[in-house]
Amino acid sequence: MFGFLKKKKNEQSVENNFRLVSAVAGKSIPLSEVPDPVFAQKMAGDGIAIDTTGDTIVAPADGELTLVFKTKHAFALTLENGVELLVHIGIETVGLEGEGFEQLVEQGAKVKAGTPIIKIDRELIKSKGLSLITPILITNPDILGTITPVENIDTIAGETTVIEYTVK
Repeated sequence: MFGFLKKKKNEQSVENNFRLVSAVAGKSIPLSEVPDPVFAQKMAGDGIAIDTTGDTIVAPADGELTLVFKTKHAFALTLENGVELLVHIGIETVGLEGEGFEQLVEQGAKVKAGTPIIKIDRELIKSKGLSLITPILITNPDILGTITPVENIDTIAGETTVIEYTVK
């Protein structure tokens, strides 16, 4: 009636603020520092990477596990807000063809932030000379209003906020 309760056109509502937690223990680093141009130049999506110290990769948010790659080196989640995530474990790890990766949850399962998805054999992967830097990407960043990576902090899998974002 008087417009007191109407939102201004550019005003963000609190419900549009979201966060992603770290998919693995380690240290968060900017994507620009990932030793792979596909990730460093944000060709696969926007987000952050974790220089891992842990061996269990967890869901960074509540959602549906929509894809686990046959080689188990990466998985995708779709969140209720429409955001699509890709967690890529290590760099060039697809060449291991699944060796050193154990899938803990079936594709199609609904998961909560912190749910263990993949367990890795760190020593085996490192013995092959591969990096365990793990990008956490929003693959459809066009639906976002803002994205704020939380860089250069120590992370605890399933607990530490590493990305804050809004959806348009």
